[in-house]
Amino acid sequence: MAHDADETGPPGPPGRGMLRRVARRVTGFWRRSIQARVVVSTIVLSSLVVGMTGWALLARVSAGLTDDRRDAAIGEARVGFESAQAQFDATVVTDGTTQAQALNQLVDSLTGPRDAPRGHEVVLEGPLVPERDQAPVRSSSAIDASAIPADLRRSVESRSGVLWRYSAVVRPGGDRVPALVVGQRLRSPGTGEAYAMFYVFSLEDQAETLALVRNALLAGGGAMVLMVGAVAWIVSRQVLNPVRLARRIAERFASGSLEQRMLVQGEDDIARLSTSFNQMAASLQSQIRRLENLSRLQQRFVSDVSHELRTPLTTVQMASEVLYDARHRFDPQTARSAELLKRELDRFEELLVNLLDLSRFDAGAARLELEPVDLAAVARRAVDDPVLQRHGITVRVLGGDERAVVQADVRRVDRVVRNLLTNAARYSGSDVVEVEVGQAADRVTLVVRDFGVGLSGDENLRVFDRFWRADPARAHGGTGLGLAISREDAALHGGSLQAWGRAGEGAEFVLTLPREVRRDGTVLSEPVVTAVFA
Repeated sequence: MAHDADETGPPGPPGRGMLRRVARRVTGFWRRSIQARVVVSTIVLSSLVVGMTGWALLARVSAGLTDDRRDAAIGEARVGFESAQAQFDATVVTDGTTQAQALNQLVDSLTGPRDAPRGHEVVLEGPLVPERDQAPVRSSSAIDASAIPADLRRSVESRSGVLWRYSAVVRPGGDRVPALVVGQRLRSPGTGEAYAMFYVFSLEDQAETLALVRNALLAGGGAMVLMVGAVAWIVSRQVLNPVRLARRIAERFASGSLEQRMLVQGEDDIARLSTSFNQMAASLQSQIRRLENLSRLQQRFVSDVSHELRTPLTTVQMASEVLYDARHRFDPQTARSAELLKRELDRFEELLVNLLDLSRFDAGAARLELEPVDLAAVARRAVDDPVLQRHGITVRVLGGDERAVVQADVRRVDRVVRNLLTNAARYSGSDVVEVEVGQAADRVTLVVRDFGVGLSGDENLRVFDRFWRADPARAHGGTGLGLAISREDAALHGGSLQAWGRAGEGAEFVLTLPREVRRDGTVLSEPVVTAVFA
């Protein structure tokens, strides 16, 4: 696992590193906790539902309030416009002073006393003169002319009929309140002048009602979301607690505590799950015990047979060597029998040695005699391997120029490489074998690669099984234990031995060893050399 200290480049700000660590912790907690995902997902989804429902309700309430207020305001404004037009029709203007007094009285009559509460204000602009940008303005209160929307003013000046717009007006204290502005163009028959009259209706009461409804929806929606989240947390806890208990018991069971069982309460699905889990655990315990007994018996049998056969084998082998040395004095048939006897006894001795080594691996009694080993030198010595020379195989060494030293048991490393070379010579059918060495700071990789029949299917994995051959029809001697022992030797160092191949193209066996033997049980399995047939 890579650490932040291994990264190159200038360190970032302390705050960024802390945020990155917090983000990693939150992400890890999110991935590990089903309950957190259930609760958060429930809260998010319920928030969306409550939010959309509240938005729809608020829109309906807002539309209802504003529509009712708009219809009432337009109706009231029509009555006022008719009254104002009637007063224009009845007014006889003699001079400018009289006209100004009449207009002020008109505005006051339409709004009522100044000290009484009023539901609207009136703004009268005019007379309207086309060549003048701003007409005189008379209003029932301190309402600025800017409160009248410019587009509404232009529409009233150019068109007849009742027109309206939503706007906002500024009160004398500086507060802006929503308002509905209704306007109409009036005309004085006596003078022929046109006026623009506007009714300004405050919508403050409607805004306060909407704010009250909105706050109520927010408070109620928030409380509902919290209650739904609490319910989701309680329900998920009730469901997940038995699952968590099953996980803890399964972890203890996997660590070797085969007596662990779940507590069965009730008759619901969780109880039936607990019962099934306990039955499965009991069955696995029985099978594991039986297999352990069989494994111990097998290991003892192999070890005992191997040891018991050593003495008679030594005696028979000594007699065979005497016959083998004197074979030139025998007739051809007897001499041939002496040679066959010597060869098969050598194979038998090799098989016994391998079985003894496997029994030590199985019993955990294998030990290492560590010393510096140069894998590059081991690769260079492969050129002179007698097995390869006997089969007429050309050896190419890649990456063997630089020293690649590891702390290892030289006897076991030589045995692994010899097994790989012998395997390539006997079974690959290749004329060329490559031995490649690659190294990194903490590991060294040695690859034995051939270009023969190759491996196919699951042979890449089964090739390390004991007594297994890919094709028994093309077996050329051997015990079928060499690769299995080689993999055990690699694992004993804290390294790995892997195989890749393609049918008809070739195969490669990749040995990866750490620079220092790993005592913590971890294994280096990532090779330094790029695999050709992976």
